[in-house]
This record gives sequence, C-alpha cells and structure tokens, in this order.
Amino acid sequence: MTVVDAIFLFIAGFLSGVVNAIAGGGTFLTFGAMTLTGLPPIVANATSSITQFPGYVTSTLAYAKEIRADWKEALLLGALSLVGGLAGAMLLLSLSNPSFRALVPWLLLAATAIFAAGPYLKPKTLSPEKPISPLGLALQCITSIYGGFFGAGMGIMTLAVLGLTKGGDYHRLNALKNFVAVVIAAMAIVVFASGGVVGWPQAAVMVPAGAIGGYAGVWAARRVPQPVIRGLVVAVGLALTVYYFVTG
Repeated sequence: MTVVDAIFLFIAGFLSGVVNAIAGGGTFLTFGAMTLTGLPPIVANATSSITQFPGYVTSTLAYAKEIRADWKEALLLGALSLVGGLAGAMLLLSLSNPSFRALVPWLLLAATAIFAAGPYLKPKTLSPEKPISPLGLALQCITSIYGGFFGAGMGIMTLAVLGLTKGGDYHRLNALKNFVAVVIAAMAIVVFASGGVVGWPQAAVMVPAGAIGGYAGVWAARRVPQPVIRGLVVAVGLALTVYYFVTG
C-alpha cells in the first residue's frame, strides 16, 4: 500500500462515515476504493465492514436520545439483525473471489437502484408511534442477511423497511438504522476476521477516518439537504457499476 493509496483510502473512509450517518451508501465508497487499490473483492468487502463499524458506532452514540425512545424495538431489530448478519457473512465466505466478482456489478446495480428509489419508498402517512409490523421484522431479517453478505445500500434498505412498516420522524428511523448497522457489522467482523479475509493495513487507515466521518455525518444530516448527498452517492454507485461490468 503506497502513501497515495493510504490518502485515497482515508478520504474514502471519512466520506463513507458521513454518508452512512445521513442515509447509508458508504460501502459504495469503501468497497470501490479498496478494489481500485488492488484488494480482491471478497477481502475488500470484508474489510469494508470493519472500516465502517466505527462510523456506525459514533453515529449511533450521537443518536442516543432517539434510540432510548425506541429501545424495545431497537433490541428486537438488533436480535434479528444479529442472526441475519451471521447468515450473510457465512454465505460470503462460502464463495470464491471469481464467483463473488461475477456478482459484484449486479449487486452494485441493485443497491444503486434501491438507494435512488429510497425517497419514494417511505410513505408520509404512518403514525410516529406505530410499532413495526411482523412484515417489517421479516423484511429486516432479509435486509440484515444482505448486509452481512455485501452491505452496499443496506442503510437505505433498512430505512425503507422502517418507513414502510413503522413510519415516524426521519431522525428516529435513522437512529434505528444506525443501531442495527452496528449489530450487523459487528457480527460480520467476527466472521470475516476468523475467516482470514480482512485487509488489516487498509482497515488501519480507514477505521479512524470512518469514525470521524460518522460523527460529522450526524451534524451534516441536520444541515445538508439529503438530495445533494443522495445524488452524489447514486453517481458513485452508477460509476462503480459501469466499471465492474466493463472490467468483468
């Protein structure tokens, strides 16, 4: 890893923490940056889980008030996400790098489409006090499997599930999203680290960057228009999708 690579990865890690705190999508940046610097796709994907974990934690801490207001649902969603994250991470380790590489452009395309559609997936008529439905719990379990397996777009998928099946204030939903992301990423880290598929030098560069970006992202979430951030993330997702289709 060269000095230029390290600077590039630090910037990507910081920006991923920011966008994850606002609406998700940071994996587009970390996964893309690491594969562009030469890491195999499975290693890049596994390392992304580690690099984004501090950002999830600091964002969750910044939303502590909102999480306390929904602590029962947070625990329930956390338990489901723990199981789903384990299943997704184990599924990833069962694949070879060439097999996973063949799936990457399709995963990126699907994640980008979901991320772009995010604002249209959240109805505005649900009560802030509506408990999450059984359908919402089932969908979150599926989302957590995807999050343990790949992760790009996991945040917006979680927000969509919560918006469609629970509703409420954006910041309360975003707080729950960050909390379950911590759980999924933590489980994935345990599996990937024990499986020996983590790029530790790259993680050492990106972890502090993600932590700083995650805390700064909550500040930005209250001030920067979401369409601006969302447009940038969609552009990155589309660019990466084209890149992986062309180079596949």
